[in-house]
Amino acid sequence: MNMPSQTLTPLAESLRPQFPTLKVEFDGTPLCYLDTAATSQKPASVIGAINNYYQTKNSNVHRAAHQLSSLATIEYEAVRQKIADLISANKSEEVIFTHGCTESINMVAAGLDPQIKEGDVILIDSAAHHANIVPWQQLANRTGAVIKPIPLTDNFQFDFKAYRSLLECEPKLVAITHVTNALGTLNPVSEIVKLAKAAGAITLVDGAQAIAHLDINVQEIDCDFYTFSGHKMYGPTGVGILYGKYDALDALLPLLTGGEMIKTVSFEETTFGKLPNKLEAGTPPIAEVFGLGAAVDFIKLHLTQAHQQQERVLLNYLTDKLSELTDIEVYAQSEQNVGVVAFNVKGEHHQDIGMLLDQQGIAIRCGHHCAMPLMDLMHIKGCCRVSVGIYSTQADVDTFIDALQQALELLD
Repeated sequence: MNMPSQTLTPLAESLRPQFPTLKVEFDGTPLCYLDTAATSQKPASVIGAINNYYQTKNSNVHRAAHQLSSLATIEYEAVRQKIADLISANKSEEVIFTHGCTESINMVAAGLDPQIKEGDVILIDSAAHHANIVPWQQLANRTGAVIKPIPLTDNFQFDFKAYRSLLECEPKLVAITHVTNALGTLNPVSEIVKLAKAAGAITLVDGAQAIAHLDINVQEIDCDFYTFSGHKMYGPTGVGILYGKYDALDALLPLLTGGEMIKTVSFEETTFGKLPNKLEAGTPPIAEVFGLGAAVDFIKLHLTQAHQQQERVLLNYLTDKLSELTDIEVYAQSEQNVGVVAFNVKGEHHQDIGMLLDQQGIAIRCGHHCAMPLMDLMHIKGCCRVSVGIYSTQADVDTFIDALQQALELLD
C-alpha cells in the first residue's frame, strides 16, 4: 500500500506509550485496537490513580471521623468538581455519580414516575442505544405513557421535519443521543433541545459516545439531563455520571434508598438529604471515581482542538480507504460523524468478517450494537463497526485495511 509521506496522526502516536494494553500481542501478532466505542483503553495515570486509592487512602467516604476517610472524601468530592468543570455545570451538586450511563438513564426514568401520567407522550431517538429506549418503555408500562420514535431520514440522520410534527403533540419528555453508537452520527442536540423545551418537554441527552471526542457544555445544550460513562472516556468501568439541572434532579424520586442519601429515619417516616447525596445511595464506586478523576485530567490535557481535528481527518481517511475496496457498503457517512465508521461486506455475515479480522489481531465490533430498532430501519441484522480514539493512528487504519483486504481475498 502506498503510504503518504507524512503521517496523519503524530499526536496520537505520541500518546500510545501511555496505554499499556496497546502493547498486547496474541500469538506474536500485535493488537490493533479499533473498538473504542465499546470501551476505551486506559492510560497509566488512570490505572495508577485507582491503585493509589487502594494503597494510600482506602476508606469509605462521608461516613467516618478519622483522617483517612476525611482525605478520601475531600479528594472524592474534588473529582465531582472536575466533572462539573469539564461539562460546564453550574455547580458540583448537579453531578451525580452512578455506575454507568445505563444506570443514569434508568435513574431518571424511575425518578420521573410521579411526573408522568397516562397518555403522556415520550419521544425517543430512533437511532438510540437500548439503554436510552428500554428504561422509557418501562416507565410507559408503569404509567400508561405512550412511546413515539423520532423518525430518521433516508440517510439515517435525525429527521427535523418529522420531529417538529411530533412536537405538536406536546410530549412530556424527549430522549435523544448526542452521538449515535452504531453509526457515529452527530446530532445537533442544542437545536433539538431548544425545540423540545418550546413544546414544554423534559429533555435527556445520552452523551456516552460524545464525551471522549467533543467539548461538552451542558449550559449551551440546555438539556435537563445529560449522561455518560467513565469507561468510554479513558476511565474505569463501573462509574458514570448523571448531570441534571438542580431543580430537575431534586424533583426525581430516588431510584435506590439507604446509606448516605438518608437525612433521618424512623419507623414512621424517612427523610432524604440534599443533592447530590439524595441520589447516591449506598457505598459509591470510590476507586472508580478516583480513576475517573485521572481520566478527566488526561482529557483536559490531551483532547485539544488539534487532536479533535486529527481524529476527524483519520476518520475520513478510514472511510476513503474502505470505499476503495470492492463489495463494501459504508453506512450513513457524513463529514460530521464522530468516532465511528459502520460497514458490511456484501453477501457476508458481519460476524464472519469480525472473526477473520480477529485472527489477524484486529479488534472491532460486529453485531447489532445494542441498536436493534436502528438495524431494523436499515434492513440489516447487524454490521461491522470500526471506532477510533485519542490513541488511534494511521498505522492502525492501514493495518485494518490490509487485514480486511486479505479477508476479502479469502472469501472470494
